Amino acid sequence: MTSAGIASAGPLFALVMGLLGILLSLLADLLIARTLPRLGGLPGVRTRITTAALTGVLFGALGLRLGMEWTLPAYLALAVVGVQLARIDVAHHLLPNPLVLTLLVAGLALLFLCSFATAEWAELLRAAAGAAILFVIFLILALISPNGIGMGDVKLAAPVGLYLGYLGWSQLFYGGALGFVLGGILSVVLIRLKRANLGSEIAFGPSMLAAALATVLLAS
Repeated sequence: MTSAGIASAGPLFALVMGLLGILLSLLADLLIARTLPRLGGLPGVRTRITTAALTGVLFGALGLRLGMEWTLPAYLALAVVGVQLARIDVAHHLLPNPLVLTLLVAGLALLFLCSFATAEWAELLRAAAGAAILFVIFLILALISPNGIGMGDVKLAAPVGLYLGYLGWSQLFYGGALGFVLGGILSVVLIRLKRANLGSEIAFGPSMLAAALATVLLAS
């Protein structure tokens, strides 16, 4: 993070980002309900409030972490679309192609603008490579164990790899690995709570997205 980014990342800036996250989350709920009617329309009030609150917290945290960096809009897009994808995956065991594609295209466009503004293209090339690498790894895992990794997870691996790859090779590795760790922990917790068994289908998308956002927030 640059000194300018740190200077801008005060509590007021984080609060503004948090409020923006809440508004964008509520707007995303409406847009998704209109464009993807097969999901059953708007989620319940409690779900919308939870989704908005989580998005607001992530926006505030990203505002503190990145400040006025050029990368901030890209990772805000990851937060708002990622939370929506996680919500849908938990509720429907589905990662809609339009949303995954939106996350990928938005990431490419915003990270391209970031590289253009800073005249640093190596990060963008690494991001593209990260998207391809993580996609291929997940595709191989899905072919080996189709009951463990779904094709929705394979498609989601591309934007996740894009955002992680832009940060660095180590972030790509640790962020990708952390997704499996979180997924395993979630599976154990659900089994212990008797909300799932060894044969149950457990949404893996939320773990991938949580790992990616955690890596962004904790990356040095």
